[in-house]
Amino acid sequence: MAYKVLVLGGARSGKSDFACKLAGRMGGRVLFVATASPDDSEMAERIARHRSSRPSDWRTVEVKEKVAGQVSGALKDVDVVLLDCVTLLASNVLLKDDEPAESLREELDAIFEVCREVHLILVSNEVGMGLVPPYPSGRAFRDLLGWANRYIAERADIVLFMLAGIPLVLKGGDAYERIKGSGRQEAG
Repeated sequence: MAYKVLVLGGARSGKSDFACKLAGRMGGRVLFVATASPDDSEMAERIARHRSSRPSDWRTVEVKEKVAGQVSGALKDVDVVLLDCVTLLASNVLLKDDEPAESLREELDAIFEVCREVHLILVSNEVGMGLVPPYPSGRAFRDLLGWANRYIAERADIVLFMLAGIPLVLKGGDAYERIKGSGRQEAG
């Protein structure tokens, strides 16, 4: 069975590191889909650190939008697609599109469709547990990402919430235990 997994958490909660370990448990051939772009030196440094921490045999696709199209062309010999992260994908859509909710839904539907035969891990930030942003664009982003997280969680087999580096199982505990019991690398 090709599992669909959502890994949620706050900033610096360990969600990306955990998702990488989980991908290693789920299959040997991983396609890492990065939605960040090096728009400034600090972000370029973060991206470089993330790249260097991934196994060298993983393939990487860097894409800000139209993710499914890029992924479909790279699925040959792939067991797991790891998309890090939905947060930046939502931001990319919000900044570019007049109908961001519809565009993001279409994007997510296409990703799920393209990845129906492989494991899919989606990493996203949980932004609804903090203060309400004081400006309209911040509230629009929070609302869009909150909707996207719910939409993905409905479709996912497994939903995990990272808190201080510890995965809390919100959905699909039996499936998660099967993954933990197999594979090569430790996953929480």
